[in-house]
Amino acid sequence: MTALLELRGVGKAFAGLQALDGIDLDVRAGERLGLIGPNGSGKTTLINCIAGRLLPSAGTIHFDGQDISTWPAHRRARLGIARGFQIPQPFLGLTLLENLLVPLEFGRERVADAHTCKVRASAILARFGLVDRAMLRPDVLSQVDLRKLELARAMAGAPRLLIADEVMAGLSDSEADEILQILRELADSGITVLMIEHIMRAVRTFSERVVCLVAGMKVADGTPDAVLSDPLVERAYLGE
Repeated sequence: MTALLELRGVGKAFAGLQALDGIDLDVRAGERLGLIGPNGSGKTTLINCIAGRLLPSAGTIHFDGQDISTWPAHRRARLGIARGFQIPQPFLGLTLLENLLVPLEFGRERVADAHTCKVRASAILARFGLVDRAMLRPDVLSQVDLRKLELARAMAGAPRLLIADEVMAGLSDSEADEILQILRELADSGITVLMIEHIMRAVRTFSERVVCLVAGMKVADGTPDAVLSDPLVERAYLGE
């Protein structure tokens, strides 16, 4: 498979603290990649550099052959990079339908016709089981439905790469399974998914490949079984 996302020597420092140190990473088109690591390992910094919330201090980031290392987040979104957050960040003053109209109008496909926008937004909400609450505001939703809305908003931007940042955190096992099934369906539709997660059961069942960061460095990269049984990875999570 062709590499959709390529990182070469990516580093990020904050006032002398080296949060990322020389990260090399390829993500193939259509791949399901799990990104793991203990708290403070650099996972969030890495995905912020990919999505454009942060710019790397060193190295380069290419997406579909284009150097996006210095691009702002909105340009990356229009290229097809979307992100779902651990803490959902919907527009609280808008209905669920209106929350999806924003990325539909300003995302990669930029649907200008108002009627077409509403039809597409309704279809996406239906796909996520939320269409019956389309005219309600997000404050009425449960935690699992807020996560679904977060993913629906990401999908409305027509992503080629979806970064799912701990979207199962704090959910029950059955709720996490719901979100995991949605991510599988999105991956099956051809979307490349980069999943950051601490739930090892989800990482093992979802990922084709797993990358582990420790102290800002990539320490393992391989199949889920190989990475999760790596002694260095086990020590990073469990201690000596």
